[in-house]
Amino acid sequence: PTFMELLQELGSKPYISPIPRSFQLTLFDGITPILDHNLDLADFKNLDSSPFRCRTIDQIYYLWKLAGGDLTAVLKSAGLIKISPSISKISKFVIDHGDVYGLQRDVNTLFDDASYKLSLKELENRFNDMPIEILHPLLEGGDPEFDKRQEELDKMIERQPLAVREHDFEYQFHRLILFERLLSSYPYQKQRLYTEARKDIPPLYRAYIWAALLDVSGNVNDVYNRIDKDNTTPTVIRQIEVDIPRCHQYDELLSSPEGHRKMKNVLKAWIASHSNLVYWQGLDSLCAPFVYLNFNNEALAYASLTAFIPKYLNNFFLKDNSLIINEYLVVFSHVIAFHHPDLSNRLETIGFIPDLYAIPWFLTVFAHVFPLNKIFHLWDMLLLGSSSFPLCIGVAILTQLKPLLLKADFNECILLFSELPEIDIERCIRDSIDIFVTTPRSCTYREHASDITNYPINNDLDMDPFPFSDLKSERCPRISANDIVELNDLKAPTASLKTSKLLLIDIRSSDEYMKAALPSSINISYEKAFDNQDRIIDNRLQHILDQHRSLVKVVIGNKNHKQTVDFTNNLITNNYTRVCLLHKGIDVFKTTGMLYVPTPSDLP
Repeated sequence: PTFMELLQELGSKPYISPIPRSFQLTLFDGITPILDHNLDLADFKNLDSSPFRCRTIDQIYYLWKLAGGDLTAVLKSAGLIKISPSISKISKFVIDHGDVYGLQRDVNTLFDDASYKLSLKELENRFNDMPIEILHPLLEGGDPEFDKRQEELDKMIERQPLAVREHDFEYQFHRLILFERLLSSYPYQKQRLYTEARKDIPPLYRAYIWAALLDVSGNVNDVYNRIDKDNTTPTVIRQIEVDIPRCHQYDELLSSPEGHRKMKNVLKAWIASHSNLVYWQGLDSLCAPFVYLNFNNEALAYASLTAFIPKYLNNFFLKDNSLIINEYLVVFSHVIAFHHPDLSNRLETIGFIPDLYAIPWFLTVFAHVFPLNKIFHLWDMLLLGSSSFPLCIGVAILTQLKPLLLKADFNECILLFSELPEIDIERCIRDSIDIFVTTPRSCTYREHASDITNYPINNDLDMDPFPFSDLKSERCPRISANDIVELNDLKAPTASLKTSKLLLIDIRSSDEYMKAALPSSINISYEKAFDNQDRIIDNRLQHILDQHRSLVKVVIGNKNHKQTVDFTNNLITNNYTRVCLLHKGIDVFKTTGMLYVPTPSDLP
């Protein structure tokens, strides 16, 4: 039944809410105030004339601003904010020790207990223009006609830029109510929460949605209060006190004494509760978004930070993190070469390696690079991705800078990254998603990643650890046999190059190839493919590469791994995109039954 039909059906029957008055989110006990849904029938019948009955004060104020409310303008007109001439704020004189005399304190900085009633007339008018169903949507079994109409409206506005969506009153109201229901039913509606978060996240509930996406649970207040925050060495405290005043100080909250205090508390709590890790510069930048969003809730800020770091920065804060960071940077350079070989070639030629610019990016997950408003939108999408998503963001940033980087020399690159140009964050997010979905999962494999369990080492077809020296000698990523099976559907009896998502280039000798090969693979002689200047001289190879530029090019070798590496490096040198090599070579398929015996017609 529709909402109105349900009211008629209830008639004069007493309504008993299934939601207790003191209901708390199971997401994080004792944290989120939940609305009072214990309404009697009379309240329900008056909902159309009392749209504020089921809204929190935070929601009402947020919606009041979206409806055009301007608190500063209201307080100015009421005389509660007085503007003084700038000259009156200059001190009479300052002595050598820095003491200031003759400067009157600005009355606007003093506490004033005066109250002023804000008019809700405009907000009421906006509510009156909306159907009553939007006030109480059902996650399941709602009115089909209303749901269809709302879905069409949502699709229409979803095409708009994110900044427009965040200021659209009706759209934001619908998103607020929807996410309120999804958070209340978490984790039962976890998948729906993920689906809706992919569209966008309403700013008012961002802190709670992030916590849900990070799987924060339990009584975080109790956990936080039990931590001995004074169990921190004086050296670390001094470093924190130096770093915090330099962290996002353009923001009024974080630059305030209270903001500094809260940041310090959360950082000390994290350090005290992670004795195996250490404080590295950049941790304050990581902490800042969580403290800002949970300014009145240090416990949830701490819990979110604690869940965030192992997922995206696993072992980055070890005392000796050189191996972890070096592996991360090499994999990053591989992903650059995979998507932008021309840029990779240019940066390698001038010696501008990721070590010179990307460490602050990844150590702070770009929180040191972008202002908070951009970080919020970037992390909204980041939290939906795996631990490899920051690599994709890094490549997306380079994509925007590519026209400048291709023309720059080493010194110009240093200057460019010392003061990064304006980055279109929405384009960056779109490019990151595109890079993420077009990069085979195994191509971003890292031995020290938090989601290493996604690559079970007991499966020979999946990725497993290999020497860092091998990783560093290669310019392209490796792809697992499992990804080849999945992307090329090798289990199907009719696998062919026409239907393939991969271009399989087998560089073994023709004799080896004729004994056993992968379906739809082509045999290219390693010795005849390139000249001594690494230019392609095999016309057949050139034709196939040009014909299938959009495909992922997998180079398949044998035990002579150096040949495979040289072949892939030469393809990258010739600016071919999406080049990778098969992890462990053709031998990995020998026991799978997927190899076939080619016919002479399969040879060039």
